[in-house]
Amino acid sequence: MFKVKITVTGFLGDPQRYPCHFGHKIGDTIIYDGEKFSAGFCSGVLVPITQQVDSLFKMGPRYKPAGHYYPFWYAPMSSADESMKKYDGVGFKNVFIDSYHEPQYHMANLAPKGAFCWPPSEMGSVMNDVSVVCGDLRTAVVYKLEAYDLADAGFAIFYYRRSMVLLNKILRKSGVAVDRLLNEFTKDEIEIPYPALSRQMIDALVEDMALIGLVKIEKGKITATEKGVAKVDEFKKSLPEKDKEALNL
Repeated sequence: MFKVKITVTGFLGDPQRYPCHFGHKIGDTIIYDGEKFSAGFCSGVLVPITQQVDSLFKMGPRYKPAGHYYPFWYAPMSSADESMKKYDGVGFKNVFIDSYHEPQYHMANLAPKGAFCWPPSEMGSVMNDVSVVCGDLRTAVVYKLEAYDLADAGFAIFYYRRSMVLLNKILRKSGVAVDRLLNEFTKDEIEIPYPALSRQMIDALVEDMALIGLVKIEKGKITATEKGVAKVDEFKKSLPEKDKEALNL
C-alpha cells in the first residue's frame, strides 16, 4: 500500500479571469498517508480524486488510467471523407501533421499530451500521468496524483511495519535470495506479529518496496538501495525502545 501525493500542476482555464474558488495555487500539495489527507481540496473534485487515490493507494506505480491503453491516441488527425468508407467502414482519411495548434482555451487542448501526433508518440507514453481536472472549465484546475512512498498509517500500518522489519533483514544479509527471505525469520517473528508472515506475504511486500526503489532485485537476489537504508533508519528513529526490542531492531 502506498502514500499518494496530489499536486496542483496548472490551470487549463483562465485563473486570472475566473479564479479558483477554493484558492488553489500551482504547487499546492496534499498527501494521503493511508488514513487521512494532509490538507483540504475542493469538494468539486472530491469524487474523482478519491477514486484515483484509492487505486494508487492499492496499486501504487502499477496503476495507469484506463485510457493509457487506448490505441486511439496513436492515430493521426483525420477528416471526414466518404470515399474512404470502403477502407475503414465509416469514411475518414488520415491527416499527417506533427501536432495541432489551437487557441489557448480551445477544447482540443484537453486532449492528452502527445496524442494524435504524426509520427506518433512512443507506445505507452500517452496518459502515463494520473490526473484530475476540475469540472469548472472556466478555471479547470489540474491535479496530478502519484504514489511515491509506502503508506504508514491507518489500515496500512500493519504492512508498513512488516515491510520495515523485512527491509532491515535484507540490510543485515544483503544479496539474500528472495525465495529464502522467510528463512531469515524465527518462528516467533513469523507467527507472533500480525499479519503472520508467509512466502506470499513477503513476495507482495517485496514487490511494493521494489516499485518505489527501496530494494533492488537482480537474478533472484535482493539488496537494499540507499533510499531503503535511509527508510529503515527513519523508521527505527520513530519507534519507542519497547517497539524496537519487540521487533528485534
